Amino acid sequence: MDMMFHNLTITDADFQRLVQFMQKNYGIDLSKKKQLITSRLSQSLKTRGYRDFKSFLEHLFTTKDPQDLELVLNKLTTNYTYFLREKDHFTFFQNTVLPELAQRHQRDKVLAIWSAGCSSGEEPYTLSIYLKEYFGAQASQWDTRVLATDISQQAMAKAKAGVYQPPADMPNEWLHRYFVHDPKGGTQYTVAPVIRNNVIFRTFNLMDPIRFRLKFDVIFCRNVMIYFDQSTRDALVRRFYDAMTPNGYLFISHSESLGQTPLFRMVAPAVYRKKK
Repeated sequence: MDMMFHNLTITDADFQRLVQFMQKNYGIDLSKKKQLITSRLSQSLKTRGYRDFKSFLEHLFTTKDPQDLELVLNKLTTNYTYFLREKDHFTFFQNTVLPELAQRHQRDKVLAIWSAGCSSGEEPYTLSIYLKEYFGAQASQWDTRVLATDISQQAMAKAKAGVYQPPADMPNEWLHRYFVHDPKGGTQYTVAPVIRNNVIFRTFNLMDPIRFRLKFDVIFCRNVMIYFDQSTRDALVRRFYDAMTPNGYLFISHSESLGQTPLFRMVAPAVYRKKK
């Protein structure tokens, strides 16, 4: 029985080819993740009938089969997220960012907010709840739609479905107002249409040029850059800078850093403002 769960081996040469492929196409740095690759992919490859990594990688590199790419991306980038993650970010968003944006966009009433690397959707839905709470009765007069992107189609499908186990610390009134409880009495809740319709989901690779219609007032890109090496990270930060309005806000994770950048200044822990 033990043989069933034996990891497949990957040669150094094949490992290096995979590392370079992921780096070039997705900016993901797997150079120190050999163990992770074999442990996370072995079972799936066996299920698909592969006996070693070499034959799988040959197929992947020659066909660039979308299903194979999706498998690798899903297994090697952790889609771990939850509602109200790094809650002080949302407090800052509510108390500092929104009043300022409401003032700045008083005439056009259009906010441009991007959840980049939105994973299974908790972040953009949380942002939408804060937006509805802030604007209240005025919400229908504003376009507050949040753009939510991720490279993984599997994550995107889960995000669009909007079915979750909400956390214990979510306010009860939010559960009643913004979620629909499973009528069969289960523990799952579905995001209500008023919040769901406020999020635009798109599959997007952050390595690609950013060509969205509006310049962004706010970009949330948390727990994404941890997968990138420094030069990829620097290039992405530059693209974010170019895609933002003057004085726009960039939120990253507390476990990440922009390093020494002339483009942004820190205004709160893991919150940066674009320099003009």
